Amino acid sequence: MLALASGATFLLGRGPTAEAADEASPVPPELPRLAQGPEYERCLGLLRTDPEEALSNAEAWEANGGGDGARHCAALALLGMGEAPRAAERLEGLARTARAGSGARAAVFAQAVQAWMLAGEAGRAFAAATMGLTLAPSDVDLLLDRAVALGTLGRYAEALEDVDRVIALAPGRAEAWVFRAAAQRRLDRVDQAASDVDRALTLAPANAEALLERGIIRQLKGDVAGAREDWEKAVSLAPDSATADLALQNLALNEAGPQRR
Repeated sequence: MLALASGATFLLGRGPTAEAADEASPVPPELPRLAQGPEYERCLGLLRTDPEEALSNAEAWEANGGGDGARHCAALALLGMGEAPRAAERLEGLARTARAGSGARAAVFAQAVQAWMLAGEAGRAFAAATMGLTLAPSDVDLLLDRAVALGTLGRYAEALEDVDRVIALAPGRAEAWVFRAAAQRRLDRVDQAASDVDRALTLAPANAEALLERGIIRQLKGDVAGAREDWEKAVSLAPDSATADLALQNLALNEAGPQRR
């Protein structure tokens, strides 16, 4: 099946795939603050409605001494405009040099990780996540981001180490159990993968990624009908997503029969 070769969406990274990196990227709902004041808030507010205007404002503000706040807004504006590689470079550089506290800098490293993943640069994403974790070693989002980067690089055993730390710190994070199941599966530990995905679905019964993964595991175990049911439900829960795309492709291949797989 296609998803058996490519891995679940968590192994491809969160958010759009690399092929979509030239499209406008969504701005995270909560942004770390590297500065204070109305100019900064106004620039950040523009990101969701007009990233090009946000970039123009940020550049003008930086020319007049806007500092870290202006540089942060400019980098996020580039991300919103679909220029992920440029945004990633700027975010990573800013996270290294900003005068903000370690928590805010770690959060900017996390933004750089996401930008590098959008740019299709999993190796750079791994490096940025590692730098962020030197500032915030127990940050579960950074740990999961690094696990995603490692999974994308095919380093599943190392990815599993990071996701195990996530689960130890936040056992209620369903997406961590989904990722753990996918990593276990890629390491040919199908029974452990089945147990992990069941845990994910106990925590979040409507999690489309978990249903996609359970369908893959059921297919491996010979439960074709169960796999079909999970993939159909994943599509219905998240119809306009990368998860749905993989589920639909698996369904099509399943209908084609063994000779087409």
